[in-house]
Amino acid sequence: MTSAEKPSFLTLSAVEVSGRAVLARCDLNVPMEAGAIIDDFRIEAALSTINLLRGGGAKVVICSHLGRPKGRDPGFSMAPITSRLGELGGFPVRQAPDVVGPGVERLVGELLPGEVLVLENTRFEPGETKNDPQLAFELSKLAELFVEDAFGSVHRAHASTVGVAERVRSAAGPLLVREIEALGRFVAEPDRPYVVVLGGAKVSDKLGVIKNLLPKVDSMLIGGGMCFTLLKAQGLEVGNSLVEDDFVEEGRALLEGPHGDKLVLPSDLVVADRFAAEAGAKVVAAGAISSGWLGLDIGPETQKLFAQIVTEASSVFWNGPMGVFEWESFRSGTAAVAAALSECQGFTAVGGGDSVAALALLGLEGQVSHVSTGGGAGLEFLEGKELPGIAVLARWVDG
Repeated sequence: MTSAEKPSFLTLSAVEVSGRAVLARCDLNVPMEAGAIIDDFRIEAALSTINLLRGGGAKVVICSHLGRPKGRDPGFSMAPITSRLGELGGFPVRQAPDVVGPGVERLVGELLPGEVLVLENTRFEPGETKNDPQLAFELSKLAELFVEDAFGSVHRAHASTVGVAERVRSAAGPLLVREIEALGRFVAEPDRPYVVVLGGAKVSDKLGVIKNLLPKVDSMLIGGGMCFTLLKAQGLEVGNSLVEDDFVEEGRALLEGPHGDKLVLPSDLVVADRFAAEAGAKVVAAGAISSGWLGLDIGPETQKLFAQIVTEASSVFWNGPMGVFEWESFRSGTAAVAAALSECQGFTAVGGGDSVAALALLGLEGQVSHVSTGGGAGLEFLEGKELPGIAVLARWVDG
């Protein structure tokens, strides 16, 4: 099933959870720094489904990945997430020592209705990202029902997203359903003008997205570090700004292609003499960045243009900051886009960890139509790609 088709899957309202062990795949992959959680947005987002299961009398078993550990690594343990989940939810949560195995099966067997157990980081298991059949089987032994609620992970065919769903009766969780319904508004017949705003560091991370979405949008606004590869493709001088030289030719082909006129690049930039929060900064025209200087934000004229296009749009999706928003001197571009989204009367959605973090920093997370828990998954959904973690749920509609 592609995102352009009407989703066909069971939801929690169609299944009985009372007294059953339910394995819920949540997205608790939160940013950490020195062992501390720095943004618990995804934990809060998962709570509604967890509480629905608890209220329905389920024995709740939660699995999630955290970061990209190379094998078992205490620095990526789910323990801090489990602790924060209990604090935010106001209910006791137990932490399993492993992902699968006899010890985990014993803990699941001891659960009472309404109780919650969090498994260790699924990526501690080498078979997770390979969708290893044995790991999927071991996970399936833990539950009578599987609930897929991790939208941020459904674009990956992993053991905890696809493998277990192939073996246990499965349903989509409420958060996943909300994501599909919200982002689905951009896929079939979006209200127009339809605008996509892309930022972030590297154009290579989003080149496929640009290629696939460009024919579908009315305008695509490009900021962040990724804009400099495209500016260089135009033949402009970018100084010491971040450029992926291997992708300049592909960028030129996009700009000169049949939909190149939909790409809107910065006309001016905020540049700095070094990559530092306290660096000396000035505004220059795009193409006038001197050697030794680098672009760290879009400039005031570009901010006005981007804000106008966003404000006047009927559908807007934003993924990726316009600059180094963590530093106040280079936050204006991201703030301008966020403010424009908050003023837009159309349907607005924001996805990607940095964009969501920027909204929160600016106090505007409640001023957009939808804040997505998925970054890469959201972009692939908008492209119309089949997301394996959603497609696998269709097998249980008649079962």
